[in-house]
Amino acid sequence: MSSTDARIAQLRQAMSRRGLSAYIVPSSDPHLSEYLPARWQGRRWLTGFTGSVGTLVVTADFAGLWVDSRYWVQAEAQLAGTGVQLMKIAVATTPGHVDWLAANTRAGEVIGVDGQVLGLAAFRALSAAAAASGATLEIRADLLDDIWADRAGLPAAAIYEHVAPQACVSRADKLAQVRQGMQAHGADVHFISTLDDIAWLFNLRGADVDYNPVFVGHALIGLDHATLFVADGKIDEALRAVLAADGVQVAGYAQAADALASLELDQKLLIDPARVTCGVFHSMDPAVPRVEAINPSTLLKSRKTEAELANVRQAMAQDGAALCEFFAWFEGALGRETITELTIDEQITAARARRPDYVCPSFATIAGFNANGAMPHYRATPQSHSVIEGDGLLLIDSGGQYLGGTTDITRVVAVGTPNADQKVDFTLVLKGMIALSRAAFPRGTPSPMLDAIARAPIWEGGAEYGHGTGHGVGYFLNVHEGPQVISYRAAPGPHTAMEPGMITSNEPGIYRPGRWGVRIENLVANRSWLTSELGEFLCFETLTLCPIDTRCIEPALLRADEIAWLNDYHKTVFERLSPLVQGEALAWLERRTAAI
Repeated sequence: MSSTDARIAQLRQAMSRRGLSAYIVPSSDPHLSEYLPARWQGRRWLTGFTGSVGTLVVTADFAGLWVDSRYWVQAEAQLAGTGVQLMKIAVATTPGHVDWLAANTRAGEVIGVDGQVLGLAAFRALSAAAAASGATLEIRADLLDDIWADRAGLPAAAIYEHVAPQACVSRADKLAQVRQGMQAHGADVHFISTLDDIAWLFNLRGADVDYNPVFVGHALIGLDHATLFVADGKIDEALRAVLAADGVQVAGYAQAADALASLELDQKLLIDPARVTCGVFHSMDPAVPRVEAINPSTLLKSRKTEAELANVRQAMAQDGAALCEFFAWFEGALGRETITELTIDEQITAARARRPDYVCPSFATIAGFNANGAMPHYRATPQSHSVIEGDGLLLIDSGGQYLGGTTDITRVVAVGTPNADQKVDFTLVLKGMIALSRAAFPRGTPSPMLDAIARAPIWEGGAEYGHGTGHGVGYFLNVHEGPQVISYRAAPGPHTAMEPGMITSNEPGIYRPGRWGVRIENLVANRSWLTSELGEFLCFETLTLCPIDTRCIEPALLRADEIAWLNDYHKTVFERLSPLVQGEALAWLERRTAAI
């Protein structure tokens, strides 16, 4: 038996002992994080699938992993021979896992899931589906503890303070802003589980989650007090004293549930059903009055202050300078030494590490040559990677965490001579990126509505891509941050409204399976543009500073105004980066920013 076969067999035995007909393993933790600490990597441990998103469902005679289009190629390869069936989300013939369970469970059967890692909104959808088939839901079953002998414990990395000048708003002021949001909902207490909200609110950072400088914890905020629940030993006495001066007490991680359970019936609790698990929710007395609304901190941290944006611009310049050094090395070494997709990751990370205030990568570098670039979330491994040689396109999606900001950039560069079809795809993607970069729109526009602006040139060329065009980006925090998202597949709710100070990615693409992929990504900030009798309008400021490879362009497909935008952008890139580089990096920058 393979390790996957053996582990699924162990899971089925544990299910049988608990009387469960089906068991769900989501890609989640008690904080609904995107990147998971080792303790909660159960779906990966069971299946061998290494993508960041996927839901495993196991019954006595079926095991299926639901993933979206970003991971279909990767999952097909990694699941081959394991007995776990690939279930493609968004394919008309494939029901979602909730609908599948509703159709494949009978009255009296029990579906198990660890409620500590199941979002409250997901729990409600699953409960409704189970009820429709007469099944019941058991949320107290953490079967991974039964079968995972060497399962990791809680992360132990120390928590540290994010301080001025990079921390531009004090902890006391942020707490006051959140309390204003609580009072607007008539709430006396507010429970927070999402790690980026907690890190932002308390001006603290950690290293519990790969790529995101956050730490595992919960927080309970009152109108005149606050408690931070973290594992013992993560906050030293000096930092405890600093927090206490701002009215913040520190308690053990496991005490969060007890604190919720002890709330009085005259205290109204504010919780965000999209950002708390059902396990946490069900630890409280159901008689405690509550109001459900988005975490005030989620909205507040998405709107960067002018001081924060100034720091982000500095981080972008340092990041761009690092990329100049990397690309100068790459073009000089290409054809002279062996370069693989793994080498790209090593060199680009080393270039960033030489820059001031750099902390770590903001996500795992994606370096995909030709066919590998057609997988949007491809990641090279020592066992499976390509050598960069011959002709084609190299897609590099990478980013860095700096004390003054988070970066995320994708560039596609020519290796040898790109062919005519590759140039057409590259140019269509560039046209989409430029179109969104130049957009102006009323303040408060739901962000999903902007998606068609970037897609229109790509649709006009008879192409489409499966991922969103833009995600929010944190401030020395998570590289993927809400609430705004530029994707027509997202619901345009009130909390997706575009407001000044938000930072969002602009990353359209085209992917030809088995051949090549193109994605061009800059980060942009919402800026005030004009106010008239017809309303207030916003525009985008492009923050990312790095040349776009003009060798990949088919100039005949660009309009004069698009060429002007590109030349103006390259002029800005040269002016901002040239003081920060020298030698070969400066010469490379000058070549790659030449006007077309």
